[in-house]
Amino acid sequence: MTFEENLTRVEGYLERFRKEGVLNHINGASVPAQSGEWFENVSPVDGAVLAKVAHGGASDIDAATEAATKAFPAWAALPGKERRRILHAVADAIVANADRIALVESMDTGQAIRFMSKAALRGAENFRFFADKAPEAADGLSLRAPGQLNVTSRRPIGPVGIITPWNTPFMLSTWKIAPALACGCTVVHKAAEFSPMTAKILVEIAESAGLPKGVLNLVHGFGEDAGKALTEHPGIKAVAFVGESQTGSRIMGQCAPTLKRVHFELGGKNPCIVFADADIDRAAQGAAFMIYSLNGQRCTSSSRLLVEESIYDEFTARVADMASKIVIGHPLDPKTVVGPLIHPEHEQKVLSYFDIAKAEGATIATGGQKLGEKGCFVTPTLFTNATNDMTIAQEEIFGPVLTAIPFKDEAEAVALANDVKYGLSAFLWSNDLERTLRVTDRLEAGMIYVNSDNVRHLPTPFGGMKSSGIGRDGGDWSFEFYMEQVNVCFPTTTRQIPSLT
Repeated sequence: MTFEENLTRVEGYLERFRKEGVLNHINGASVPAQSGEWFENVSPVDGAVLAKVAHGGASDIDAATEAATKAFPAWAALPGKERRRILHAVADAIVANADRIALVESMDTGQAIRFMSKAALRGAENFRFFADKAPEAADGLSLRAPGQLNVTSRRPIGPVGIITPWNTPFMLSTWKIAPALACGCTVVHKAAEFSPMTAKILVEIAESAGLPKGVLNLVHGFGEDAGKALTEHPGIKAVAFVGESQTGSRIMGQCAPTLKRVHFELGGKNPCIVFADADIDRAAQGAAFMIYSLNGQRCTSSSRLLVEESIYDEFTARVADMASKIVIGHPLDPKTVVGPLIHPEHEQKVLSYFDIAKAEGATIATGGQKLGEKGCFVTPTLFTNATNDMTIAQEEIFGPVLTAIPFKDEAEAVALANDVKYGLSAFLWSNDLERTLRVTDRLEAGMIYVNSDNVRHLPTPFGGMKSSGIGRDGGDWSFEFYMEQVNVCFPTTTRQIPSLT
């Protein structure tokens, strides 16, 4: 589709939101916040108001949790094969609505449509994968020991809270919600306030596909009101959160009094390590793609570029040249690679690092500017002549901004890679197999990609260490979070009970 066609179609999709507002969804019904309050959802393209959004709070979380609690026994008792059928129907509905989801999310987040169209379909893949695992959700083990037989099983933990971020919100919501539903849990979803629209689309199309009312509920709001009420609510048995590390720490404290289980996918300052023996062309393309696609607003982006000294100048020049040629523009233009950042607040945060970089002595090899007067457009940026102790090398900027640091040898590369508080992902470029095995063994990261961007395989564990999170998504790891393990012990011989006298 052309840019003009995309604009026409998205206006049709947004018409309802502009007329009604983006409502909460509780027990199968679209409802405003009980307080009657709203907040504005602002377009990152030009600052215009896309729609008003229901400003939920504690009373809305109470109502959503009550609905999830009432719906839980029947949903949990539903045979796994039936949950599989329903979740596959949800996936079908996502595919049928992929165009609407992608265009709305592109306008809501500023992400280029070339990436958002794939994100919508990845959401359907998430539902299909976990749908197929639903029949085995309760499966356990038979563990024999002398004189006894132990049989384990899993049970859904109950109503859970899911708090999702503003970057690629639809896909990341399905990444959390699909396994929770497959396990037999019910959900109260608190969507990101900067990009709330596709969360409403998801719950509506899920129910249209047969998901029972009350199984998936949605409350909009901010972290300090709706989010805090959700994490502290005694009826919520676990909280899965994707977002910034400091927020994760606060949520852990809020969950502590009710001893909730928590699962955190948090920030990253991920290294991309390039050795001189790497395929330089592919490595440069991979480094650029992993920071400049999706506006650099993803937790797995390789925001630190560690390059062996002997090729540092040549390599950074290649990346700078690539960055300078990236098409920046309206997110609905098929030619656009980098669109506007999510919100004026976040734009100001990213822009602040340009002055920090100069003050610390780094060089802005390309970019480092706001583009235009309207919208949140920032040029793809590369910092060179940087050291790992600089703020730009330690803090998560979360934009199209890359910091390049030279290293002398393998030992220094590993030391630099690990010398941050984060440990989410890492990227390694080398054609020396023995070296890649040595280095990957020493990297402090939950996910490591060798000579590749971050390809995904849904059965594998996804998550980080240190300040990048707690727990893993994917495959059976998701089920372990949303389910309780139960063991039943059967003596196989008559056992003498010890006397108390």
